[in-house]
Amino acid sequence: MRYGMVIDQKRCIGCWTCAMSCKSANGLPDGVWWNRVLSDGGEEFETMRGEFPHAKVDFTPVSCQHCENPACVKVCPVGATYKDPDTGIVRQDYDKCIGCRMCMAACPYTGVRSFNWEEPAYSIGFATGDADAAPHQKHVVEKCTFCYQRTSQGETPACMELCPVRARFWGDLDDPESEVAKLVATRSYQQLLPDEGTKPSVYYLV
Repeated sequence: MRYGMVIDQKRCIGCWTCAMSCKSANGLPDGVWWNRVLSDGGEEFETMRGEFPHAKVDFTPVSCQHCENPACVKVCPVGATYKDPDTGIVRQDYDKCIGCRMCMAACPYTGVRSFNWEEPAYSIGFATGDADAAPHQKHVVEKCTFCYQRTSQGETPACMELCPVRARFWGDLDDPESEVAKLVATRSYQQLLPDEGTKPSVYYLV
């Protein structure tokens, strides 16, 4: 199977619930975000372009694209960044990571990875999140895992579960009967930086 996500940009309202639920479920340290929501509108962040009643702003949630042909995997010298053979999810092995950040340099999607320069810190003094989420470590690269601790148990990623406008869809892109495969087959979509040849597993309905 090849897990992937479809995001309906016509529904997305830029509320950042996906980013917050990701941060909570995965116990992300202070200053670390695996999901961000970019805005395309006026000159300032999350402002509209145009004038009423035709003003508009578009939102694009961005995280690891879990590419079918991931550039990051090719450059990792120790195999810490790898593609899970059963799910297609691009994962990180924190215990193997040597902190060289080659994966960050090779990834064409700016900002989807972060590097822990110091011991992970939390504003409340301790980590929260799913009990089986991987603990965070100093001097390693982190990124979205499609909530592997959940999806490996047949559950859905936290960002999809809590989206208030149902803008996210999750499933097996190789299963023609899955919701995500049907949406990709019947709706117009775009992918981020298709010319890079990475073949992302995240589709944006437009």
